[in-house]
Amino acid sequence: MVRICVWGDSITYGASDSEKGGWVNRLNLSFGGKDEDINVYNVGISGDRTYDLIERFEIECKKRNPDLILFAIGTNDSQYTGNRDNPSTSLEKFRDNLQWLIDSAKKYSDKIGFVGLTRVDESKVMPIPWRENTYYDNENIEKYDLIIKDVCISNKIFYLHMLDLLNNSLLNDGLHPNSLGHEKMFLKIKDFIVGMMTTDIKSQ
Repeated sequence: MVRICVWGDSITYGASDSEKGGWVNRLNLSFGGKDEDINVYNVGISGDRTYDLIERFEIECKKRNPDLILFAIGTNDSQYTGNRDNPSTSLEKFRDNLQWLIDSAKKYSDKIGFVGLTRVDESKVMPIPWRENTYYDNENIEKYDLIIKDVCISNKIFYLHMLDLLNNSLLNDGLHPNSLGHEKMFLKIKDFIVGMMTTDIKSQ
């Protein structure tokens, strides 16, 4: 049995996909139809930042003993209140948090990857309607995504670029993909995972 665990936030959890419960559940449905025994565990929690994930990662990892670890986290870290000088997580701390997660993940698996961040529809999330004076914007998201990519390269782990995948028509509320958006993410991430399982990144 191959255990794949995906840690992340509300997009990972599957928010706004009323058809199949999100891209992670679509992975489970897809791999479940294969002859090989592959289980995909969704460990996404709405609202999570890297801080929150650090608090629960080791406990959840020990219980699941994953063969492949995938992170999809960072959008909520890029969120800011008032202006960019007041981010949910500073860029410097974000880098530190990612490194902590990678160091911890290496205790359990040598197959570790990050799904990059997706864009938002700024007309709907500046500010976000469910939290006063709180914002997401694409320029800021790109800065956090660049750190994810840089940390992955430095640690020789897998990174999947996602910034150009979704347009505004695929975003339900400006932040979360609709069912078509989750399907598009699933297809790209599935190929990424297959590559992770068959490639030794350190040999490249």
